[in-house]
Amino acid sequence: PGYLGLRHSCPSQVPAGTGMRVRAMTLAGLSFAGMAAAAAFAQVNRSERAEVAFQGAPVTAQEIAQGKELYAQNCASCHGPDLEGQPDWKRTLENGRMPAPPHDETGHTWHHSDSQLFALTKLGVSGVVPGYESDMPAFDGVLTDAEIRATLAYIKSTWPKRQYEYQAEVSNREGPEE
Repeated sequence: PGYLGLRHSCPSQVPAGTGMRVRAMTLAGLSFAGMAAAAAFAQVNRSERAEVAFQGAPVTAQEIAQGKELYAQNCASCHGPDLEGQPDWKRTLENGRMPAPPHDETGHTWHHSDSQLFALTKLGVSGVVPGYESDMPAFDGVLTDAEIRATLAYIKSTWPKRQYEYQAEVSNREGPEE
């Protein structure tokens, strides 16, 4: 076989576009394999962690299980059943509001402290950032403080180690809730 496994004696005899097609197919195959490996790695790393803390206090497996149920009932319709957020979540919608962001490692939830996440959930975005219009409702009166903590603990339990530890540092720098 000659160039690219074809029976030609030199590259100039390869039918036009053949090399490009082979390279494109190889690149597509490698890209798919890379995405599949990344997805498998993320799935392995997204398994719920055994030890989670929220606002400095350990969270039990029972609280995380409750949080998972509460997330499914109250959050998944916007933020996705797998915490994936709405498509194109960084682009402003026609109504001027932002789509619901992902709560997995691809989003920015893990950039915020426990106290900030609790306030955003309880008060809604406009309760924390006056004048900001958001589709995120306030859950005060819908969920108890303990249910909000359980829901947020469930979300945190799905993060890979790097995001979980970064978010813990952000929370620790902020100090205990006052």
